[in-house]
Amino acid sequence: MRTGMSPEPPPLPRSLPAEPPPLPFTSDTSEPPPLPARQSEPPPLPADDQPAEPKKPFGFFDLVRTVFSAVGWLFGLASLLVVLAALAAIPVLQFLSLGYMLEAAARVARTGKLRNGFIGIRLLGRVGGAVAASWLLVLPIRFLADVARSAEIIDPDGKSAAQWRFAAYAVAAVTMFHISMAVARGGKVRYFLWPFNFVNVLIRVFRGGAYAAARDTTWDTVMSLRLPHYFWLGFRGFVGALVWLLIPVSMLAVGHATFGLAPVIGFFGGVGLAVVLLYLPLLQLRLATENRFRAAFEWLAVRRTYARAPWAITFAFIITLAFALPLYLLKIEVVPDEAQWLPALIFMAFIFPARLLMGWAVGRANRRSEYQYRHWFFRVTGKLPLLPVAGFYVLIVFFSQYTSWNGVLSLYEQHAFLLPVPFFGV
Repeated sequence: MRTGMSPEPPPLPRSLPAEPPPLPFTSDTSEPPPLPARQSEPPPLPADDQPAEPKKPFGFFDLVRTVFSAVGWLFGLASLLVVLAALAAIPVLQFLSLGYMLEAAARVARTGKLRNGFIGIRLLGRVGGAVAASWLLVLPIRFLADVARSAEIIDPDGKSAAQWRFAAYAVAAVTMFHISMAVARGGKVRYFLWPFNFVNVLIRVFRGGAYAAARDTTWDTVMSLRLPHYFWLGFRGFVGALVWLLIPVSMLAVGHATFGLAPVIGFFGGVGLAVVLLYLPLLQLRLATENRFRAAFEWLAVRRTYARAPWAITFAFIITLAFALPLYLLKIEVVPDEAQWLPALIFMAFIFPARLLMGWAVGRANRRSEYQYRHWFFRVTGKLPLLPVAGFYVLIVFFSQYTSWNGVLSLYEQHAFLLPVPFFGV
């Protein structure tokens, strides 16, 4: 070994053992000690010393807000029916009304929730509230105008008529300014009761960007209405239903003719119309749900839909036809053009809930998979009332041509599936 260097390491053994040496155990047995038994439940967590935050009690102001919200919703529903009735009474715009009802039923069918069928009801409630408040504010103007007219009749050359007329003009100017400021601020009902809305509007103007904000808000509101979508959907729904109804209704209309085979043709037309009615509500709803025109002719698909919720769809079908029958009484006498929206309002009050109910029934069917059918007992018993109800409806429709103002043409109106009012009388 050299001086100043570390000693050399010992030589390695020529061969390593085949197995490692055994681990030492605490006992003399050859088996390792057993593992501790696993606990069936984890140990409890330490209790939280901080108590849970108590829920806020439902106070008086919460009740007031709930009541105002419910009243606003009901007012929006009334405004919705009035708007749909007004659109249904105007030619061409009738497709907007039909398209809205189809889209509402389709949303209920997709989600299974009835509340989703009231599209834009809060916006319509605000617009309707603004219109109603404006109408109330205009009443004093009408009163002053009537007094001025009466004074002019009593004393044409006197000053009283001129004074009342000036008062009517002055009140009209102030009222119009107040209404415009309330609308510019937001159009809520409480703004029409507050006389100092112009202060808030002037503050917005001096801050800058008021015109751009009003322009963008108006544009966004108009675009959110989706009027082209509703018109196109209503037009396709109308055409799809008319294709199904045209042949059987035409054969039914021939039934009152005088040649020999007319009753036979009318009978087969009535049978064909009853069969078409069994499929048409589901086919029209399928068109709206999938937004495809071809879906209005996929009758095998709607049979599978019926098999998944037979009694729900049967109930909705019966309500649809039952709600359509009383409306034939409104076709007995012709209605003037300026009052067309009044019977249309009654039509909407019956047809719109029936559309939503059919959407709810299809929504129940959509909760199941495509081939997850209900038990055969429910499918068979659900079909039993369908054909008698459809046959009774066809019988009433056939005799309605003798009571309706439009005669044979009334057979083609079919307000339950086509336009929601007698479109030949508009």
